[in-house]
Amino acid sequence: MDILRGLEDVPASLAEGGGCVVTIGVFDGVHRGHQLLIGEAVGRARRAGLPSVVMTFEPHPVAIFAPDRAPKALIPLEGRAEVIAGLGVDYLLVIDLREELVGLSPRSYATEVLLGALGARTVVVGENFTFGKDAAGTARTMVELGDELGFEVVVVPLLCDGSERVCSTAVRDDLARGDVTGASKRLGRSFSVTAPIERGAGRGGRELGYPTANQYVADISALPGDGVYAGWLTIVDGDERGPLDGNMEPGVRYPAAISVGTNPTFGDARRSVESFVLDAEADLYDRLARVEFVGKVRDMTKFDSVDELLDHMARDVDATRTLLRKARNQ
Repeated sequence: MDILRGLEDVPASLAEGGGCVVTIGVFDGVHRGHQLLIGEAVGRARRAGLPSVVMTFEPHPVAIFAPDRAPKALIPLEGRAEVIAGLGVDYLLVIDLREELVGLSPRSYATEVLLGALGARTVVVGENFTFGKDAAGTARTMVELGDELGFEVVVVPLLCDGSERVCSTAVRDDLARGDVTGASKRLGRSFSVTAPIERGAGRGGRELGYPTANQYVADISALPGDGVYAGWLTIVDGDERGPLDGNMEPGVRYPAAISVGTNPTFGDARRSVESFVLDAEADLYDRLARVEFVGKVRDMTKFDSVDELLDHMARDVDATRTLLRKARNQ
């Protein structure tokens, strides 16, 4: 998949070579509803012998026009690109609304961007799609413009699980409640965090016998609610950084008990993701790791003594093994 940074990066051959099939959205999380939309575009492109284009936005439009209401990002752009590439997309076009498209009417959006820059033959949108200045255009508007200007428009219904919509807001609500299982079901894959491993206070290994891999994510990124979770840790920078010092290998998923939040027992106010890898260890400092969340073990608690903390940590490890074993057998 080729990543295009702005309209100026779009090759002239895209519009001049017979056109393409385009779908448009922020696609934060690339959840199952997004996958349905992108899959529709990819399928139509392949049947027509045309390239498929996903047009997305970075930063999130709400972060530009109403920063106080900007949602927490479910996945960074690099992660979005990785998931979208796995869906068979040919081009990912990344638009910064601070530099492009601002002020375009729905008609100009269609004529200058979809037809002029991309040569769109088919445009695939969700039924709640809006576009153009002040979000004046809707999916119905796009259908009308397509009829007038000569391109096909496909409107894909919203995906629901029973009576509940599969949407990014619902995923964030699941995470806030600590329901990583529900969030993963909507996403179609385990919710994960990818970040460098940094040095923490050092108490986990030195004082408690539970060395943890500590990650600190940007404040704009979504995390599960504070608590202890079962999941997997994978070192993902093996191609660039080589082997690990220890009995772990890059690219291998290791079971882990994962703590999200501050460290109330020791008074650490920084919110972090701390993973205790089960049955393996290595020097992981400064390595890039992906942590996948499978299920919740318990809420975050402040303990009155180190002995009480150690007792609960041992229980957390046992509960983690049980949750991961059940997940593997499902």
